[in-house]
Amino acid sequence: MSTLALLASTTRDEARRLLARHFAEAGIDSAAIDARVLVGAALRLDHAALVRDPAIPIGAEAAACLEDHAARRARHEPVSRILGYREFWGLPFALTPDVLDPRPDTEIVVAAILARLGARRADPLDILDLGTGSGAILAALLRDLPLARGIGIDRSWGACRVARDNLAALGLDDRAAIIQACWGGSLRGRDLGGGYDVIVSNPPYIEHDEIAGLDEAVKAYDPFEALDGGADGLEAYRALVPDMPRLARPRAIVAFEIGWRQGAAVTAMLESSNFASVFITRDLAGRDRVVLGQSRSKTAGLDE
Repeated sequence: MSTLALLASTTRDEARRLLARHFAEAGIDSAAIDARVLVGAALRLDHAALVRDPAIPIGAEAAACLEDHAARRARHEPVSRILGYREFWGLPFALTPDVLDPRPDTEIVVAAILARLGARRADPLDILDLGTGSGAILAALLRDLPLARGIGIDRSWGACRVARDNLAALGLDDRAAIIQACWGGSLRGRDLGGGYDVIVSNPPYIEHDEIAGLDEAVKAYDPFEALDGGADGLEAYRALVPDMPRLARPRAIVAFEIGWRQGAAVTAMLESSNFASVFITRDLAGRDRVVLGQSRSKTAGLDE
């Protein structure tokens, strides 16, 4: 792989092409896109400005910044980690090494919940996000459920700090609280307030022995504890699902992101915990991505 050297006199277009070639030599499939994004970020310009004025020199400050960013990307550090933020559900989320990088597939969890709620989206719902990480799922739901309130729980203090900061930056902190705890076991009495209308979790679900074979961008930069689902990837669900009847109100929506081979197992867990209308939503690749169910009415059996 060639050594990248950028000078202050390097033009915007030259910098973009040099970075794209550098990344391609490093085996990065998204080389051209990543180069454009990083050049734009270093110059604080959008794509239109880069296209409009390609011959302007980048300057010494941007050259130094780009050399650093290019070296990190060539080591397969994700662009989102380099820039320190990720867009999710149309919202920006700050990232640190304490939190999982929220990915587009997880937006399917949000979409599935909103679709299932239907007309209830206008109700004053209570949301519980277990393993909230950056707060991305919770914030996305609060943005589209204007009367909802939410609690995000994470066992990592660093993740809790990131989630609080993200909610505050998005102007959602007046409708949300972040608690450091292990799943929902710490919620008692007044914390429950009769339970929750939406319970969501994207827990660790990668089989322990498969983590070493993950893409470098995942295994080297996402927190290990946010990936490791135990020997069969189902350890978190075994802890979470039995507690759902205690946490869920009648007609509550419960949704879990899952690994693509875990749909049947998690469906069986929810059904054995007395949840109805359990179904699986697939991602854009046609793989199982979300298991969603509804708690039964306490007075009328199934509430379909």
